[in-house]
Amino acid sequence: MSEYQKIIPIANKILKNHELCDHCLGRLFSKRLHLSSNKLLGQKLKKNFKSSQKCFICKNLFDNLNYFLKIMIDSTSNYSYRTFSVGATIKPSIVDRDDYVRSQYKLMGIDSIKSDITKELGKSFSKKTKKIVDFLDPEINFIINFKDESCKLRSKSITLSGRYVKILRGITQKQKPCMNCNGKGCRTCLFHGISEFDSIEGIISQYLFKKFGGTTTKFTWIGGEDKSSLVLGTGRPFFVKIQNPNRRKSKPISINLNSLKLTNLKVIDEFPKKPVKFTSSIEIKISSKNTIDSKYLKKLKHLVNTPVVVYDKSGKRSEKQIFSVNYKKHSLHNFSLFLKVEGGLPIRRFIEGGDIVPEISKLLNCECRCDEFDFHEIEVMK
Repeated sequence: MSEYQKIIPIANKILKNHELCDHCLGRLFSKRLHLSSNKLLGQKLKKNFKSSQKCFICKNLFDNLNYFLKIMIDSTSNYSYRTFSVGATIKPSIVDRDDYVRSQYKLMGIDSIKSDITKELGKSFSKKTKKIVDFLDPEINFIINFKDESCKLRSKSITLSGRYVKILRGITQKQKPCMNCNGKGCRTCLFHGISEFDSIEGIISQYLFKKFGGTTTKFTWIGGEDKSSLVLGTGRPFFVKIQNPNRRKSKPISINLNSLKLTNLKVIDEFPKKPVKFTSSIEIKISSKNTIDSKYLKKLKHLVNTPVVVYDKSGKRSEKQIFSVNYKKHSLHNFSLFLKVEGGLPIRRFIEGGDIVPEISKLLNCECRCDEFDFHEIEVMK
């Protein structure tokens, strides 16, 4: 007796007690027969039965899948993507009835009705759009809610790298979060997490939202600068992740955004897994109420290859290297210091003092003030 002949009595017994649609009936036996189409198997098993009532398990939910297919297609009209997956939320009563039938007739190793619904929607959507189903790492994920007949779409985040040149003083690097949601994203800030765009982060984010769509951005900065600092040369490197983007691809971008210039902005595979090491070439303008003695300025050359020990608030220490030192005296009370240093050296503390050894004020034997500092070049260490 073939496997198909073995299941016929079971299928007939089920159909005598419960009205089932082609999809639900076929699903109960398709794996056992190694068949891919639940609907065709169900039709074959039901050829001697007439259907007059709604399916006991799904209440003819499968007859309404085209409605949800249209919602899915409409919701992706502004998205570019290649792969997708489908998830579903269905009424608990449907799951309960499905479990009851499988238990009542001792049917094991069967796909759930939820899996079958998402599989059918995936097949139909793929056929219509020529997109590829990918349940492991999809670019677009649909969650179909059959309770309220809605569709939620989530787009996989994208990561970009680039550099910015800052040519105008008075702009902070980081943007304050939206006061209403504290950066989580709400209707007030259009789900961006920020409601203003007057910082480096804000200006870049505003451009990215226009270019790629998306809800929120998350930046990883390669160092930072003061509000009054300039960032010159090839600019400061950064990485940014865009949540729920509409577009996923772009050629490398270089663009002027008024006070900023973005260069080599491009989509990359992922954030760096390790902290990025870098060096900064910095010009620091320093002043002092006391006379700056030239003989002490000469001692600054000894800073080269001398570790600078930095203590954080918890008392943890770290060491930063200085690779080159030059200075230019402007008057008895002012001079400029030119440093090439390991990234992460707190410049103001290094000049004025505060849990850092050595410090410029003590080396020059006078109280120094850091008036401003600019970055002439930032190089990533390989």
